[in-house]
Amino acid sequence: MTQRIALVTGGMGGIGSAICQQLSQAGHKVIAAYHPEFDDRQTWEKEQKDAGFNEFLAVACDISDWGSCVNMAAEAEKLVGGSVDILVNNGGITRDRMFAKMDKDQWDAVISTNLSSMFYVSKQFVGSMSERGWGRIINISSVNGVKGQAGQTNYSAAKAGDIGFTKALAQEMATKGVTVNAIAPGYIATKMVTSIKPEILQSIVETIPMKRLGQPEEIGALCVYLASDLAGFMTGATLNINGGMYFQ
Repeated sequence: MTQRIALVTGGMGGIGSAICQQLSQAGHKVIAAYHPEFDDRQTWEKEQKDAGFNEFLAVACDISDWGSCVNMAAEAEKLVGGSVDILVNNGGITRDRMFAKMDKDQWDAVISTNLSSMFYVSKQFVGSMSERGWGRIINISSVNGVKGQAGQTNYSAAKAGDIGFTKALAQEMATKGVTVNAIAPGYIATKMVTSIKPEILQSIVETIPMKRLGQPEEIGALCVYLASDLAGFMTGATLNINGGMYFQ
């Protein structure tokens, strides 16, 4: 397999780490983009080395800020001495609250981080992908972006927007060798999810037809496929990986 350069936003989170690992195992050079305020780079890099992953690069970025994304892209390409071929827009946050009590800051934070970031980050790389005639953009949406969820009007709106963004950009890139696809995960067994109170977690699992949480590696493996040459005829798709919670 041709070694390509992959950049994963939210690369130090639970799903992001698995995506980085799977892409690395597939032979790609991987750059993890992380938030300098909320992610512990040193701890993450030690954990990755302990797991046998010694080759990861890292760049700081606040994906909700245009200027930060511009700087991140320049630093990433300087680090590897080349252009990014595979972009995984994985970074995101939640600020859950019932709509009647949701305030503007909670709305703005989620929309800027989960939706505006798709533009801010993708804009840095899509031009060079088009010029080279090859590229992969993979946007991580959510089951709640396709079915909605009470207490998540901000998150559901942003994640639904990610899917619309994916479909539109896929059409623009279709003749340029650049595919754009979305993945809509259900409940995945990250540290954040598994730290939920056991009785609440069990009630969540009961809503999943497969009666289990997804594994981060299952999302990572799907990214590997979408990033491959064999996925060259798939674009504009939303792939639901949610244990049967929602069918499309």
